Amino acid sequence: MTLSKLNRAFLTGCDKNTEWMLDWFVKNYKKHNDTPLIFANFGVSEQKQSELALCGFVDIIDMPVQKGKGWFYKPRAMIEASKLSNEVCWLDTDIHILGDMSGIFDYVENNKLCMVEDKPWSARRGEKWHNSGVVAFLGVPDILALWEKESSNNPSVGDQEILHEMVRSTPMERMMNISDAPNKYNWLRLQIMDGQDSPNKLAMHWTGPKGKLQIQRLMYNE
Repeated sequence: MTLSKLNRAFLTGCDKNTEWMLDWFVKNYKKHNDTPLIFANFGVSEQKQSELALCGFVDIIDMPVQKGKGWFYKPRAMIEASKLSNEVCWLDTDIHILGDMSGIFDYVENNKLCMVEDKPWSARRGEKWHNSGVVAFLGVPDILALWEKESSNNPSVGDQEILHEMVRSTPMERMMNISDAPNKYNWLRLQIMDGQDSPNKLAMHWTGPKGKLQIQRLMYNE
């Protein structure tokens, strides 16, 4: 438990179905980052529970027992983390951290979620999307509180889809609630498939089942 409120912290979390990626995620994170890391326990196994103390988290948030998919409780974990740190950035555990991520806080704006545009979905859907694998914020923005409520009351598809429906009505609605971070903070698997890559990317997000297979390959070859 942190003794005083942090200035900045990163947050990640998982349940027993995705805990196999946690050690890999933490190792890569700590290789490049010294910003405190908080963990949200969405229901890991008893064995992983006993190992959490060795991972170097500055705090562990034990979430209530989940009845559905863990990602619908991500906004609640983000709100809980805001009690521990003034600024927080959520990171999905299927992200390969390749560099120092602390610069994302430079793009945080008051009462907004700071996110990277989901360029593959924007191109495929014909409207702007943001990816919820990396989300930075200050305090508890109004949109975060609303996102948490909607995710709890009407879980459907995924947390990213829920947030998109909330801000898609007009470009102004999206601009009022989301600030853009550079692509390098959340480079997506589909971008690689689309022939888009960058040597400067800091976070490679291996989304979907195919992405998890790639993570297994990376872990096997280490």
